[in-house]
Amino acid sequence: MSALRARAEEYLAMRRALGFRLTTQGRHLMSFVRFCEERGADRVTADLAIEWATRTTRGSGDEVYQARRLDVARIFARHLQALDPATEIPPEDVLSRRYRRIPPYLYSPAEVAALMSAADGLEPAMRAATWRTLIGLLAVTGMRQGEACRLERDDIDLEAGTLVITGSKFGKSRQVFLHPSAVVALRAYERTRNRVFPEPGAGTFLVNSRGGPLDGHNIQHTFAVLIAAAGIHAPPGRRAPRLHDLRHTFTVATMLDWYRDGGDVQARLPLLSTWLGHVDPKSTYWYLQAVPELLALAAGRLERAVPGGEAAR
Repeated sequence: MSALRARAEEYLAMRRALGFRLTTQGRHLMSFVRFCEERGADRVTADLAIEWATRTTRGSGDEVYQARRLDVARIFARHLQALDPATEIPPEDVLSRRYRRIPPYLYSPAEVAALMSAADGLEPAMRAATWRTLIGLLAVTGMRQGEACRLERDDIDLEAGTLVITGSKFGKSRQVFLHPSAVVALRAYERTRNRVFPEPGAGTFLVNSRGGPLDGHNIQHTFAVLIAAAGIHAPPGRRAPRLHDLRHTFTVATMLDWYRDGGDVQARLPLLSTWLGHVDPKSTYWYLQAVPELLALAAGRLERAVPGGEAAR
């Protein structure tokens, strides 16, 4: 093991002991360490860090993504410099940080139904049941896929029709209420799971075909298969549909319903932020400018509220 790799593993262990999960950051850091080892480098330099950050495995030319990769190397370099003064810390202004959120793919109700039907064709039957339940759960709650995969059995109270999310992205717990139809579907899944696996192989509510927890690395591959089977295609020039876009679809559908029923959307948005587990309400307000239909409804309401409409502006 190289000295740089040993330092990286010590650094990650220390940060995780402090409560940081470092799932993506840890993967990026070890990728950077491998990059340095392949070049025979025994310490971090700014040039190496920049070369690694901009030479992405998926060929992304997005400077925001590259800047985030560089942040991983920069923070590690700061830690190393206290141990080795010869360590170079990459400059902060070398890559653009102007954040551009890409508009999500929004599924229609028919497309969500098609995805669930496609899930029924998976083998074995337990895998099909899990995927049908996962898609339905994400579509009606707006949970993050990782939150759904980590749900423990005790986190779901089907008698009360609630679930508690404890392993959220930002470490905050929140309660989500379930529609009676969702409760019925989750009960049916629970019965199937308990019949197939009388002796629990995992404490998670959703399980894979062997009774263990869902593997986050395999989820995207399976979902790509379902997207193809459901015949769903993104418009030219747009991002391909993702499982995470079910969360965006839930959010937009909720806001559209609020506008259409004449409710006070501004007053309700903080509630939606809490429901989604957003730390910053700006993450929820973003949908107002990212989705044309929402923007049109908001603009229409503003015109009705301001006497004279266009003339008043």
